[in-house]
Amino acid sequence: MKNVIITGATGMIGMHVAKVLLNQGVNVTAIVRPMSEKMRNLENLIDGAGDIAGSETSGQQEKGELRIVECSLWDISTLRDKLGWEHDVMFHFGWGHTFGPGRNDASKQESNVKATLDAVHLAYESGCKTFVGAGSQAEFGIVSGVLSDELPKDPITGYGIAKLAAGRLSQLECKNLGMKHVWGRILSCYGPGDNDYTMVMSAIRSMLKGERMKFTPAEQVWDYIYAEDCAKAFIAMAEKGVDQKCYTIGSGSHRLLREYIYAIRDEIDPGLDVGIGEREYNENQVMYLVADINDLVADTGFCPETSFEEGIKKTVEWARNNP
Repeated sequence: MKNVIITGATGMIGMHVAKVLLNQGVNVTAIVRPMSEKMRNLENLIDGAGDIAGSETSGQQEKGELRIVECSLWDISTLRDKLGWEHDVMFHFGWGHTFGPGRNDASKQESNVKATLDAVHLAYESGCKTFVGAGSQAEFGIVSGVLSDELPKDPITGYGIAKLAAGRLSQLECKNLGMKHVWGRILSCYGPGDNDYTMVMSAIRSMLKGERMKFTPAEQVWDYIYAEDCAKAFIAMAEKGVDQKCYTIGSGSHRLLREYIYAIRDEIDPGLDVGIGEREYNENQVMYLVADINDLVADTGFCPETSFEEGIKKTVEWARNNP
């Protein structure tokens, strides 16, 4: 890879993909929503990665060039023939209405499917040979057992239905256009740049303030992957993933959700009362969410590197510096 396009580049996974690739000397065109309040997340992480202007540093690899292009996801088709550079790969992370009422709004989720197909055509017209899309565990619906692409898909939310449709339709369109297509279904990811409404980040924010929280019994069995590891999985998929294949992305290990909560507490203040068992489970609560990463490892050589304790330490530090 020499030149890549990333949609949703200010999101947690998108900006970690950008950071890793820039440090490898890859040029990145980041497509971001105009006036995005998350712009500083991308800028902060890139600043932390070192010099991105392309100048050589003694003993270090030359950094790639970052170019930011502001464009609404819904207008992405207007960028055709305007990006310059001949690109190799598109990473498509852009997705609207992932939380709140819009998650089950059929028309809003339909717009996400259309934007995904528009992204495929933008990739093709920008010279990309590979399209990598981000799916979700929501595509499976409520299942038991380790998640792999062999399992039936029965999504129960508008978001999950749209992700499944976007994956399959973009797969078909890439085949029609002669492009490689790889789809990665993410289970649970955390790290710097995470949204404040997720379990991990909301817990960190509250615990840093010394607030007492209320959790469910937290007996779910969960698989969390650190954001930079997740980014490296997507990059490995772009480089070595099998065309027309869907991979499940996680750490491949699991714990009770309460154990993750205790690990967050212990990093911030072991004396905090975290209120386990004081809330009821949500309706349709998924109790087992663990990734089968055997195909991902076998096909690409990907291997998670960051333990939850190491990742939480870095995430808490980021949250302290980004109140």
